[in-house]
Amino acid sequence: MSLRPLNREQVWLLPPTLDELVPEDHPARFVAAFVDSLDRSIWLDMGIEIEGEHMGAPSYHPRALLSVWLYGFMTGTRSSRKLEAACRDQLPYLWLTGWQHPDHNTLWRFYQEHRKAMQLLFKQTVRTAVTIGLVDLAVQAVDGTKIAGNASKDRVYDAKGLKKLLERTEAAIVDLEAQNEQGNDPPPPHLPEQLTHKQKLKEEVKAAMEQLAAEGTRKNINLTDNDAKLMKSRQGIVPGYNLQAVVAPVKALEGSGHLIVAAEVVQDQNDMAQLEPMLKRTEEITGKRPDVFLADAGYSSGSNLQACAETGQVIAMPVSQQQAQNQPYHKDNFTYAANADCYICPCGHTLHFAGTKHKRNKRLYRASKSICEKCSAFGVCTTDKRQGRSLEIGPHEAVIQQHREWMQTNEAKLIMRRRKELSEPVFGILKEQQSARRFLLRGFANVKAEAQLLATAFNLRTLYQKWRISPARKASTEKVESISTSITSRLVPCCAAY
Repeated sequence: MSLRPLNREQVWLLPPTLDELVPEDHPARFVAAFVDSLDRSIWLDMGIEIEGEHMGAPSYHPRALLSVWLYGFMTGTRSSRKLEAACRDQLPYLWLTGWQHPDHNTLWRFYQEHRKAMQLLFKQTVRTAVTIGLVDLAVQAVDGTKIAGNASKDRVYDAKGLKKLLERTEAAIVDLEAQNEQGNDPPPPHLPEQLTHKQKLKEEVKAAMEQLAAEGTRKNINLTDNDAKLMKSRQGIVPGYNLQAVVAPVKALEGSGHLIVAAEVVQDQNDMAQLEPMLKRTEEITGKRPDVFLADAGYSSGSNLQACAETGQVIAMPVSQQQAQNQPYHKDNFTYAANADCYICPCGHTLHFAGTKHKRNKRLYRASKSICEKCSAFGVCTTDKRQGRSLEIGPHEAVIQQHREWMQTNEAKLIMRRRKELSEPVFGILKEQQSARRFLLRGFANVKAEAQLLATAFNLRTLYQKWRISPARKASTEKVESISTSITSRLVPCCAAY
């Protein structure tokens, strides 16, 4: 088999233009089209003057810098140094910047100054999808995933641990200062590096102790990122954050697609308190609530079901105690007699009202000890020989019972199957393709901004798929190709003459 010639010093007779180096349907072109379509009002809302200043040295165009960051988040490049290298080596970035090479300091300053305001772009992607009818708002799913913070687990301390660390640090500072005072040498113009490090650590520990005391209920704190909390993930216990996302299916795409219609980062370790806030966030961004909202068992609570019932929101969500519900003496099999305020057990015995548990806001009903001991179900229904069978009834028991009955219907089971099809692929793409297994920024406010940009980039990936197959883009491509062919046909005779 013959070999193709290899010549790394080959010279082009007609050098290619920059525009020829990137395919017409490349995602970088869509990013540029999205950024170029932003109104001046959006730029001003982000605190960016798109026209620049008349005085001073010229700076990089904001459109180029924003395009680099958006394309970087879409492809999993979220470090300013890696983006600097990409702007030197990779054709899509060279095309986005117009063959300019912004350094990492320039890229970082732009990101640092505008990342919180860039959260506006997330709403822009959602509203664009809604306007063109791309997203199906009838069924939406909410879910959460734990993402590690930019912090080490080894630097997590409780109040006692912080006190001991402060004592060791102060002792080390005294020792280092004593070493520097020995001898007749003049004092150094700057503090030794080791002493400076210890004094900085002392300040960090004191600030952490104050924050831990101020929050009250918090048991530990991370010295690297004070806002990151220990959370259980598939990688074990890590200091991190809880990313909440509401996902809607996308219509009119080849295959399946998803769009994040609401995203938020919280510090809660569980999802139970996030259902209602995410519903409100979805309505705020899209303009309407979904016909059916899907959630997993982590959101299951009586208060959440009550809130949905009051607003008429249909929600499909696994019920708690699902396995126990099949037992013959589950509390759902007890009948409530409203006129006597008591419950009748499956064997026909009465459980009378015995008081209220104020801390848990539950009503307690209890059967007679002597009756339970003589009952044929004793040992199965209850094993309490001191007081007999009891029931704890919460304030939302009626709506919980109603929801359990609905979840047993074929309609609910069919709808519930769609939940994993919506949420799980989104988190997989975020973590694997957008490299979001760990946040790069520290601090709650910064992490929230980073998460919003990740969600924006995810939506841009979805919108790109629509743009790639759109007739308008194909027509534009055909026009460019016809112009290119016309120019080439005129150049060929000229080149032949030489």
